[in-house]
Amino acid sequence: MSKRVCAVVVTYNRQALLRRCLLALQEQMSDDDHILVVNNASTDSTLDLLSAEFPNVQILDLPENIGGAGGFHEGMKWAYEAGYEWAWLMDDDGYPMPGCLGLLLGQSESAHVLVPAQQDGQGGLYGVAIWHGERRDLTTEIAAEGKPVVGKFLFAFVGPLISREVIAQVGLPNRDFFIWFDDYEYALRIHGVSNTRIVAVPQARFFHDIYGETREVTVLGRRSLRASQAAWKTYYGTRNQLFTLRSTRRWRRDLWPFYHTQLQHLLGDVIYEPDGRRRATLRLMGLRDGLMGRLGKRVQP
Repeated sequence: MSKRVCAVVVTYNRQALLRRCLLALQEQMSDDDHILVVNNASTDSTLDLLSAEFPNVQILDLPENIGGAGGFHEGMKWAYEAGYEWAWLMDDDGYPMPGCLGLLLGQSESAHVLVPAQQDGQGGLYGVAIWHGERRDLTTEIAAEGKPVVGKFLFAFVGPLISREVIAQVGLPNRDFFIWFDDYEYALRIHGVSNTRIVAVPQARFFHDIYGETREVTVLGRRSLRASQAAWKTYYGTRNQLFTLRSTRRWRRDLWPFYHTQLQHLLGDVIYEPDGRRRATLRLMGLRDGLMGRLGKRVQP
């Protein structure tokens, strides 16, 4: 049976990065495969780019920006209903390195989810993790073994192959998360389904410079390396992680480590960020709404 793959690429106002991603996809996808771009109501020239340079790419043009979570929800739904065996998930800011898809599919006979290693701009590997009280990344350790490894891994929507069997059993990502932690929550749902196999394939590489631009800040002799993330994202990351803890059996075990980490982040925001008070407020709002189960797009980008 042909391994039909639908690459689901969620994009919003990053046409240069989208172009790089699509060119990389075209180099390693077969005639039986397909590329779906989920356009999250971009306001730049994304549609013009797709029309001019990628006429064979399918476009799911959304009427409003429903975030990465909403985009993956709609994209996976489209791929499933179209009958594809695998959904290959990614944002527009990453791209598969040469041979990535072939290495993943080489393990597909014994897996329901196939996870590549993410590689950052300095060559570091990450993206395959476990969660025992707090997140621990295992990518470098697994890569050192030199072979695929089966486990109950957490993974981001940065290059994983998800089988249609998983979608049939687990459903779709929670679109009400808007952004952040929708992928980890989905992985945890997969963990709850018996006989599903998540296989990490660290030899398959997916470029994703997770931190992007960073800056070093020194306050009272203490230094901190700060990622350039918009303040509003703080709300969704905090809320969605706490909501996930509430809705899983990890509540009692992982709650206090989570709060300890959030306190550290809050102090770091106040001390090192120029808009620290706003970030702290958004983090507290996220804690409140996560506890109360308030989801949806509640803070504007």
